[in-house]
Amino acid sequence: MNKMVCCKRFLTGVALLLTHGLMAQSPAQQDRWAIQPDGSILWTVNGRLPHRDHIEMSGEKVSLWVQYGVDTSGKLSLNRTMVFPTFRLLPQRTIASMTYNVTDYYLPRFLINDRLLKAGVYNAAVAEDMPEQVISIRHKGIMEVISTIGRNKDVLLKRTLFPSVEKPVALEKWVFVNTGKQAVKIEMEYLQRVVKPAAERTTPAQHSFVVSTIGEGLKTVAPGDSVTFALSYQAVRKDAVPAVANVPAEEQGRRQRVTDILSKLQLETPDEMLNTAFAFAKIRATESIYLTKGGYLHGPGGLRYYAAIWANDQAEYINPFFAFLGDEVGNKSAMNAYRWFARYMNPDYKPIPSSIIAEGDGTWHGAKDRGDMAMIAYGAGRYALAYGNTDSAKVLWPLIEWCLEYLRRQVNEQGVVKSNSDELEGRFPAGKANLNTSILYYDALRSAVMLGKQLAVPKAQLTKYQQEATVLRANIDQYFGATVEGFKTYRYYEGNDTLRAWICSPLIVDIFDRKEGTIAALFSPRLWTEDGLASLAGNKTFWDRSTLYALRGVFAAGETQKAFDYLQYYSRRRLLGEHVPYAVEAYPEGNQRHLSAESGLYCRIYTEGMFGMRPTGLNSFDCTPHLPAGWNKMALRKVYAFGHVFDLEVLRAANGKLDVVISNEGKTKKYTIREGATLTVIL
Repeated sequence: MNKMVCCKRFLTGVALLLTHGLMAQSPAQQDRWAIQPDGSILWTVNGRLPHRDHIEMSGEKVSLWVQYGVDTSGKLSLNRTMVFPTFRLLPQRTIASMTYNVTDYYLPRFLINDRLLKAGVYNAAVAEDMPEQVISIRHKGIMEVISTIGRNKDVLLKRTLFPSVEKPVALEKWVFVNTGKQAVKIEMEYLQRVVKPAAERTTPAQHSFVVSTIGEGLKTVAPGDSVTFALSYQAVRKDAVPAVANVPAEEQGRRQRVTDILSKLQLETPDEMLNTAFAFAKIRATESIYLTKGGYLHGPGGLRYYAAIWANDQAEYINPFFAFLGDEVGNKSAMNAYRWFARYMNPDYKPIPSSIIAEGDGTWHGAKDRGDMAMIAYGAGRYALAYGNTDSAKVLWPLIEWCLEYLRRQVNEQGVVKSNSDELEGRFPAGKANLNTSILYYDALRSAVMLGKQLAVPKAQLTKYQQEATVLRANIDQYFGATVEGFKTYRYYEGNDTLRAWICSPLIVDIFDRKEGTIAALFSPRLWTEDGLASLAGNKTFWDRSTLYALRGVFAAGETQKAFDYLQYYSRRRLLGEHVPYAVEAYPEGNQRHLSAESGLYCRIYTEGMFGMRPTGLNSFDCTPHLPAGWNKMALRKVYAFGHVFDLEVLRAANGKLDVVISNEGKTKKYTIREGATLTVIL
């Protein structure tokens, strides 16, 4: 045995040992937030200051981004940014939604017993006359901040911030409660502030942004009583009169929308933290859908990405999740996205744009073909199967066919798919053919075979797809399979000699040939960081999407305990740590924006990973459940998929076996399988 081989084997062994002990070596997580009985999370301010964070909340016509902070004295700062996706600006760009920011400085003045409550820097001279100290902040689709006011703390202030469900309005409600023994005079001064971009810079007509008070005036509040004021932040069309919002109705509407989302596809496990993280992910994944002139469109958000769709975020990441959730608006947005992409099919097989922007009026194709047709075909195939609607599947089939033919024409001499870049759009090298694009193409072919059988597609065509998938799988291993940094895994592109996060992608499509080396590499110190997977070994950049894919893939590969340990670590950090409560996009780029499609990927860790549900037909799926060792049962309730609404329970049975119970429309079936086995379910 030569010295080079010995060295490689030694390094691999060291890496495996380091991987095994990595969780113990990871920084101990200290929760800032705590889960409450109503399913919300609460930060009780009791030290560890200063602290700042940000959160996004969305409705059909507005997205409200709030940056909040508490300084070392317990004083609050709020920075509100409103994005109005259907109020467009010129020049036409992805980011050209009308957007305005309101800091505390621009609020109306509040007076308590004729003393100013500090709401901005203009009150600095009298700030000590009526100081505010934050007690707690709460999240559950609505943000609530509770503070005490005054030196004697005999007034309690509860701020509530939320977007309207249907209107281009964000609201901020202030409730003052007199907790003292004397009556208190409380006043909110009248304010109406109107800002208009130039008519030449707005389309189709001039818009306005209006900040206005609701219920302003002077009130005398008796001990134990309260008074409510509110502020609205709204967008207004030309010549329209600003509306006075019905604050109680709007708040109830927002709470009901959140409740409706949470009522579907419910995760039940012995781990309250995971159940809550899953529930929060459903909120963020589903709220970020905007009613545009072209219909419902899911948008990532993050102060940049609205009234537009992408082949990765929407077609690949979020839409297959909507097929399981059963939210009507979510499914409308999914079908709409695929229809929009289908408009760009052409007989010359020129690529479909990566993104369709500005409510459908424009496109973005700046990174050229990122593997977009693989993303679309992969997502559309899985969505059509899981949604379980024949008519919808027939609508999607021509798009799937077209994308598969496009991809076939892009296969290179080595039998894998060429693309100009990948979903990271040139931020890191991807070569002329990358692993992710070929993996998505492979799974799209598999789904097409299954879907085609349901739609009576000619057998010869489906046989061709099956043969192409078989050949492609072999070519993927031959072309991308490699030993990288001592791990028997994959190179991301030809010439790549550094570990990459996307080596996880074969695991999500049931390619397990190199799973041992791949999983060891993913959780090695070279890739795993305190925030999940580094995009490139040795680089501080991370994108949650690859971590979320990896966790799903490791469950699918049968490494249940390892996946479970890292899932718990990741979920606790995102839900209860320093930046909460959702999966994020990336860092340092974007400062960990809560882009919404990543939350859909988080939910898919459970549906496709832990519960192992792989759509195989319009009313059927393969189920390979992975029950963590310390659990005796887990369940998904109210699964809206495969044309049915059903419960899926997994229970530990005797002799290393599992009971899988399907409850569907009043009928219950129980199956007993060995751990790691796959059950075929037909509804």
